[in-house]
Amino acid sequence: MAFATIDLTKGITGVLPSANATYSTPRLNAQPLIINGDMAVAQRATSTSSITSDGFHTLDRFQTHISSLGTWTQSQDTDVPSGQGFANSLKMDCTTADASPSAGDFCIIRTKFEGQDLQLFKKGTSNAEKFTLAFWVKSSKTGTHIVELFDIDNSRTVSQAYTISSADTWEKKVVNFPADTTGAFGDDNGRSLDIQFWLGTGTTYSSGTLQTTWAGQTNANRAVGQVNLADSTSNNWYITGLQLEVGEYTSSTLPPFQHESYEDNLQRCQRYYEKSFEQGTTPAAGTSAPDGRVFGSWDGASARTQIDFATTKRASPTVTVYRGSNAGSGTATGTANFIYSGAWNNHTCVSNHADDSQVSLTGSTSNFTTNGAFVADMNFTADAEL
Repeated sequence: MAFATIDLTKGITGVLPSANATYSTPRLNAQPLIINGDMAVAQRATSTSSITSDGFHTLDRFQTHISSLGTWTQSQDTDVPSGQGFANSLKMDCTTADASPSAGDFCIIRTKFEGQDLQLFKKGTSNAEKFTLAFWVKSSKTGTHIVELFDIDNSRTVSQAYTISSADTWEKKVVNFPADTTGAFGDDNGRSLDIQFWLGTGTTYSSGTLQTTWAGQTNANRAVGQVNLADSTSNNWYITGLQLEVGEYTSSTLPPFQHESYEDNLQRCQRYYEKSFEQGTTPAAGTSAPDGRVFGSWDGASARTQIDFATTKRASPTVTVYRGSNAGSGTATGTANFIYSGAWNNHTCVSNHADDSQVSLTGSTSNFTTNGAFVADMNFTADAEL
């Protein structure tokens, strides 16, 4: 009599935890907590120079937070650790040095999280979990660097140091942060946690003792020991392969990076920022629109249309309109090229209503004198960032 053999491993995906790992909540088959941790999606631009102020300049979900510490070029780079499955990294290149920062100067790269995505850490309860952050990093400047978790809901912080041992060499870092039984993350779509990579700072944020356990925000203890990456225009800093895990892991027990398809990664990024421009095209006026927007004249002086977003937004976004490539003068934003009487004409186009799933756009001009349909050549961006 023959018996069938069943392979119980078939169909199981994800990462099985090591017997040596310490954890309470394994995340088998879950999406990575850090969105765009492989630096693949860059909807706004692939390179931005002369950065001296805050902004989402290039890579989705990664914001520059800066105050008077040098000038930088940020780019999506192809320099990556060999054989790890990554094609892109985030690069910060110092282009104007500041070797003597004022007390309150700083430069930070950060990514932000909604509270409802962090409930598995059980923060603020007696069962609170530890945090493990892992990433690949490369820099021309060796020495001590600081990465910080900032609890926005409760103004609590914790920092850890990591060391870049060899200049211009990719190194993998695994950094552990303690659990916090004080201060729960809000269970909502608001900003609850920032992961902050310090690139340099003045004494306001580095004159105390590094705060390696959770406590109320004390600025002097946040980035103690951080080298100054802004002290020379020869300095640069690269990062990729970011992952955040529940529990405490070492380099030998850490689950592998969860690679997503580009489509899935883009869709998660679009919850916070979406554009009608083709991927790879930087939003700007005068760019060909992917298709015409049909506006119906509804009051003899205005025309209106509705656009459904590709992905439901985190919250009602700020919508910016860009005129298309057809003839028509006007400002870079807030206008569209409408065709009527056989010619393209430039007119104001405003967002008069937006929610998390759609936006209603209205173009106003005295030339819309009869009911009918008008085609507008235009693009848009929708921003719902934390």
